[in-house]
Amino acid sequence: MKSSARLKTVESQISTAPALDLVRAWREMLLIRRFEEKAAQLYGMGLIGGFCHLYIGEEAVTTGVLSAMRPEDSCITSYRDHGQMLMMGMDPKGVMAELTGRIGGYSKGKGGSMHMFSVEKHFYGGHGIVGAQVPIGTGLAFAHRYKKDGGVCVTFMGDGATNQGQVYESFNMAALWKLPIVYVIENNQYAMGTSRKRHAAGDQSQRGEAYGIHGHKVDGQNVSQVHAAALEALEHARSGKGPVLLEMDTYRYRGHGMSDPAKYRPKEEVEDWKDNRDPIDTLRARLLKDKLASEDDLKSIEKEIKKIVTDAAAYAQESPEPDPSELWTDVLADA
Repeated sequence: MKSSARLKTVESQISTAPALDLVRAWREMLLIRRFEEKAAQLYGMGLIGGFCHLYIGEEAVTTGVLSAMRPEDSCITSYRDHGQMLMMGMDPKGVMAELTGRIGGYSKGKGGSMHMFSVEKHFYGGHGIVGAQVPIGTGLAFAHRYKKDGGVCVTFMGDGATNQGQVYESFNMAALWKLPIVYVIENNQYAMGTSRKRHAAGDQSQRGEAYGIHGHKVDGQNVSQVHAAALEALEHARSGKGPVLLEMDTYRYRGHGMSDPAKYRPKEEVEDWKDNRDPIDTLRARLLKDKLASEDDLKSIEKEIKKIVTDAAAYAQESPEPDPSELWTDVLADA
């Protein structure tokens, strides 16, 4: 399936943008995919409780955007957050341990899938309330401006979050103060079980127009185009010109969460995205066609990724559960 004509692709930007290491990008996307598949397996075994929202199918968005960031930049997202954690350099062992509620996790087993963070890696969390991360991300952008550290906050949200009032309050303040922030809408076509066509009027990439926020629609299944768009957006925000909004046209293969069978979607629709627009398969074919990697190279990467994910799962299962005394820690901060 060819990309829809309505997509405002950024191919002209690719020719002038710093080259993306496509082999590394494929590795990062594969790590996210295999990690999520293992998480699904552990959930099925009863080792992960509560909510668990997988990122399978959307890997090019996080990989393309976050690979364009600088060390001083920060990131915040919603509850579909495992991919961002891995791309921000968080240890797969610590992430998996948190998913299973173990003391070795990034939030000592108390945050689970939806609420873990790493200040060290400038990742300020997944957030369980729809759209709640957007004003927090806007605050992080204000902190970058206040500290004059040159950083930009990348704030991810789903297409459903764009209907929340707090999102537009954030757009207004970010535009008014020209804050260094890039808002990324991961438009995976469904807000929980509701199709975008039934919940969102107009073009979501233009939701910031009333505030003078530049918006672009990007093929979120093409990691090169995502990366090029992110580079331009980050430079715009970093140079003091204010926020940018990027709408990534993408798709999730699984249900909204692990408990969602996703029967509201036609089987043919899911298969079409998998067969014709899968970001990992598409890039793999490109690497081989352009002789950027051999079959043996890619098989070696696959073997490496399998070990990383297997080790992460083993670490998570071997790490003990938090002591009950942990209920009283991390509740208050000295100020």
